[in-house]
Amino acid sequence: MVRCIALAERALKGVTVLTLEQALTLPYTTYKLALEGATVIRLENPLMPDPNRFVGKNVLGEEGMNTYFLPYNVGKKSITLNLAEGEGRELLKKIIVKLNVDVFATNQLPHRYKKLGIDYETLKEVKEDIIWVGVTGFGPDIVEAAYDPILQARAGVMDLTGEPDGPPMIPGIPIADLVAGEHTYSEILKALYKRAVTGKGSRIDVSMFHSTVSWLITKLPHHKSFGQKIVRTGNRHPFFTPVDVFPTKDGYVYIAIGNDRQWEDFTQLPPFKELREDRYATNEGRRADADNLIRRISQITVNLGSQELLNMLSEARIPSTKISTLEDVCNDPLVSDRMLKSKDLKTGVEIYLPPPSTMEAQKELTKLPLGFPPRLGEHNEEIYCEKLGLSKEELKRLKEKKII
Repeated sequence: MVRCIALAERALKGVTVLTLEQALTLPYTTYKLALEGATVIRLENPLMPDPNRFVGKNVLGEEGMNTYFLPYNVGKKSITLNLAEGEGRELLKKIIVKLNVDVFATNQLPHRYKKLGIDYETLKEVKEDIIWVGVTGFGPDIVEAAYDPILQARAGVMDLTGEPDGPPMIPGIPIADLVAGEHTYSEILKALYKRAVTGKGSRIDVSMFHSTVSWLITKLPHHKSFGQKIVRTGNRHPFFTPVDVFPTKDGYVYIAIGNDRQWEDFTQLPPFKELREDRYATNEGRRADADNLIRRISQITVNLGSQELLNMLSEARIPSTKISTLEDVCNDPLVSDRMLKSKDLKTGVEIYLPPPSTMEAQKELTKLPLGFPPRLGEHNEEIYCEKLGLSKEELKRLKEKKII
């Protein structure tokens, strides 16, 4: 009984999302919608499915279910449909009506919308209150494909990442893809709320480039408004000192001193008392001699063990941490018991996923079995026969004609 109540309370239970998606941004968005209880149905071309199905290791021993595709497609369904054919486009309309689709989303290039019959105007005629979502690299008026590193480079993220005297670098995760996915997710939630209040659908166009630029909130205003020269700072903070990675006897520790009180407490610790100088009493004073100060701190920390140093800093309430590997993160007590899991009953392969960001979702979703990522067209019979009422003979005919 408790599980049934919990399932009923998932925020988007009853919402149906039909998504013509590939790559990462939109699949990440709909993964988050699926976690909230939405029914997410992937729409894939039977002749040219999502290329990411074929990227990574083939751990299941079957085509089109490689590792790069799996994590952010947990909990979804998959049907195939060839929208290049008129019969396929008519089936799309029937799906939207019969399944009462709430959200249609795509990250196809915008010049293909009308050709495929997936443009907002066409689908709005089919269902007046539909929420239509188009994710593009630079906006619907620019026909240009976008990859995460290209977006990071053009949006200035790479120029801000790396050592001051080194080349620009991309971070270790695909920030442009993920931030655009988060923004798309929030826009869909806003549109669902708007429809609940007004009864009206929405058209949403998300630009991945502008999503990435929006994250320059701590950088762009200082450059444009105040004329401040913003440069790469490596592991340091552009406004606070000392913040950096410091060597120890057996590794590295990250220390982040964010105010003058923390600095005073830091210099009360026996190994660092020699740094208690008037010129370092304020953050501006420390910044003025940052290179020398960080060198002096490093000469002290390199003679201490990592855990010894961390224990000392923790007792003094100085913000600090070890540099965790992915294995360390998986074993972290705040992560290890809160990861989400999806298991394929056919092969026994398990997928471990990062915990959700809220404590409530962590408690809720760790109790629930999450559907394994769908094989290509795995739910064709369910959707076309059970929902649309097609006979198995008709489904077979459509498959032979490469419509499905």
